[in-house]
Amino acid sequence: MSGILIVDDAAFMRMMIKDILSKNGFQVVGEAENGLVAIEKYKELKPGLVIMDITMPEMDGIEAVKRIRSLDPQAKIIMCSAMGQQAMVIEAIQAGAKDFIVKPFQPDRVVEAVRKAMG
Repeated sequence: MSGILIVDDAAFMRMMIKDILSKNGFQVVGEAENGLVAIEKYKELKPGLVIMDITMPEMDGIEAVKRIRSLDPQAKIIMCSAMGQQAMVIEAIQAGAKDFIVKPFQPDRVVEAVRKAMG
């Protein structure tokens, strides 16, 4: 199982996700604070999974999903969004995201989504 790339503009959110994943035996291989950095890190690290926030500066998560999927059609990406972003979640799934988790994170839901996405 290759590692996970966490993409969120809020450092504390990245830390929270990393903490949940680490406690459940998953390896986090990298972090990015926006979609542009996420694409570069994806090319460099070739992670098995990306957990991507939707709303970020520079480049949002939906655009980043499209670009990562154009580089690697097999890319596995889970989106995270705050409550009330249903339209964006639908757009993210159409762009190729495998699943989505809602903030504030429920650790069980995060682990379930990651296990499902990684098969």
